[in-house]
Amino acid sequence: MINGNTISENAKVIYFAGGCFWGTEKLFQSINGVIDGETGYANGNPEITPDYTTVCLGDTGYRETVKVVYDESRVSLRQLLKAYFYAIDPTVEKRQGADIGEQYQTGIYYADEKSGEIVNAYVEEEKKKYENFFVEVGPLTVFHPAEAYHQNYLDKYPGRYCHLPLSIFGEINDIIGTV
Repeated sequence: MINGNTISENAKVIYFAGGCFWGTEKLFQSINGVIDGETGYANGNPEITPDYTTVCLGDTGYRETVKVVYDESRVSLRQLLKAYFYAIDPTVEKRQGADIGEQYQTGIYYADEKSGEIVNAYVEEEKKKYENFFVEVGPLTVFHPAEAYHQNYLDKYPGRYCHLPLSIFGEINDIIGTV
């Protein structure tokens, strides 16, 4: 059980770096079929144990990332990828919205081979839409949960800064076709 949600045999995990993790976490937690979202730091230097201050220095390789646990019988990985690309700007490097820095680099990190195949096929189609494309894609190498005050941040502090328009949280299920 995670956050009061029962984990089924259909539970899968994927990791999305979409700029500031507060908005990315809220986006995925708004999707029907997502069991949990957890902010953290992914795919940086494994010799460094990251925290927010260290990651903001910009030389750790870590990305602000959200671990998304989802029920694949209720929402597909393709639907999650559609939500991700709806929310990010894949044409910019190391930034999203007003957030600029190495930690805001977009990326999709998968935990298993099957997910990797789906992600890579989807990304290849997305790349065709843009002249410049800067989304990192690859297997997850390391993930550290962020500090407790970053978890569910926009629920605890509604109205705080978010690089995503607040309307997206209410619209995302219609956009990607979940029920």
